[in-house]
Amino acid sequence: MPIVVRLDVMLAMRKVKSKDLAAAIDITEANLSLLKSGKVKGIRFSTLEAICEALDCKPGDILDYEPTSSEAAANGN
Repeated sequence: MPIVVRLDVMLAMRKVKSKDLAAAIDITEANLSLLKSGKVKGIRFSTLEAICEALDCKPGDILDYEPTSSEAAANGN
């Protein structure tokens, strides 16, 4: 999937533990772990907003788009 979750990078930059972020935004550590690993198919905007508030960042700091080689070739890149 070309959407890459960089939550672990932002956590490291902010020196925040996953456990502390999970508690701050009121989700389980297991769900936060799934999000960090990119094993989710979606995220609620309210959850994304809570993460951005807690880490003082923007959605683009957490989510990135990296097209696969076949998508890049199809687009002429």
